[in-house]
Amino acid sequence: MIDKRLGRMEHPPKSFFSTTVMERQALIPAIYGGVDFNQLPERYEQAFDINRLRPSKHRDYCQRVLERPELIELIQDYTMTGDAVADAYAALMPEYGFKTLVTMLELACDQGVENVNNALEELIAFIRAMEATPDWVDMALVEEGAKHERIPLGTISPFAIRGAFIATFMNKYTALPMTMTGTLTDEKSVRRVFETASFFTATAMPHAMERFNPGFKAAAKVRLMHSMVRYNIMNTGRWDVATYGIPIPQVDQIPAGLIGIFLLSYKILDQGRNHFTAAERARVEMARYRCFLLGLPEPLLGEAPQEIVDLMTARSMSLKEIYDDDTCGELVRGTMEAELFTEPSLTGRFHRWMESGFSKYFLIKHFCDGKAERAASMGVHFSLPDKLATACAMITIVSTSNLCSLGMKIPGVATVLDRYLVRKLSHLLTLYGHADFITDASQYKLVGAKSG
Repeated sequence: MIDKRLGRMEHPPKSFFSTTVMERQALIPAIYGGVDFNQLPERYEQAFDINRLRPSKHRDYCQRVLERPELIELIQDYTMTGDAVADAYAALMPEYGFKTLVTMLELACDQGVENVNNALEELIAFIRAMEATPDWVDMALVEEGAKHERIPLGTISPFAIRGAFIATFMNKYTALPMTMTGTLTDEKSVRRVFETASFFTATAMPHAMERFNPGFKAAAKVRLMHSMVRYNIMNTGRWDVATYGIPIPQVDQIPAGLIGIFLLSYKILDQGRNHFTAAERARVEMARYRCFLLGLPEPLLGEAPQEIVDLMTARSMSLKEIYDDDTCGELVRGTMEAELFTEPSLTGRFHRWMESGFSKYFLIKHFCDGKAERAASMGVHFSLPDKLATACAMITIVSTSNLCSLGMKIPGVATVLDRYLVRKLSHLLTLYGHADFITDASQYKLVGAKSG
């Protein structure tokens, strides 16, 4: 029910979600068996009031969502669902152990599931789902998109790697699974930041996401890791579904997989355009296919700029905004204080200084409404040296990214430039280190899940 006069989004009482959601209880009882699907979790914003927004384009985008009840229903359903095939496989942990499941998945990715002795049905279904490339995917366009994606990964990501990782931590409902795993504080923050950077960098390498290549395997391991976290947390007896819903639901994967494309779409709409250029379209195709490998369903993967903005806006509107310092603040401070880069050379120390300052600027601009005092209240202080470091980083980022973008438009130069970017990304992957993409329940911190 939508009251346009008040500008609010309200939902009448529902006794069930869609059939697809309800089927999870019977198909994967180890994760969904105890879930009450007769209520929406507290995290779901049932009465979004657009009148609290400043008069701006943001209100217009939210109003579009209010006028599309089918989109609201879509986001509602995927707030209570995880990754069906990966969840079913992860639910076998009590019988086989997490190490065995990871090893079998790696073997299936490397050699084909048909070459895994006594392959489990759930493993076969998992791999076959990833191999079933949708008709809408153009792999040639995916490769073209990867070329363009290598520019920001090589020029911007080395500075924004930490700041971009913060997005998940700014809301207590999305941050709690990370807190409970006990892997995003102290020195373990470095490993998780680098694992995330490693995944996105690896998937942008030439032909990386083709079957039997590293990007495909990395996506499979990320999916299994998320499902293992989901299974472990749901079986701790400490997770409050009525408050937090399903751990790491599908809707929370939208920003992770499409944030760059969302920002691009936003920029395009601001310019008065309603379509992508050829190069932009290639980047979108690459991102959408990567999201497919990560298990996101096509309805959550917009194709046109307006569609992408609507989906991301609907997801944002559905998530109640609450920052809890005990949960969010711990993660933010742990990540921002971690020593990511340790190369002792002069160049390495200079990059470390720039990255540290720029990451604070990134946090302030994108997650603190541009207010340094808000970051300070979280324990992140933006000092004069940080401002100087940010200025140096900005000069480096703008100059190199603009030169690369220009070079990619020049025949001959584009080929040489792309080879350079591939070498640079290879070096970054070495710097990030080997990504395990595993989760160990024995290391979990079972705190903060129960409200009250």
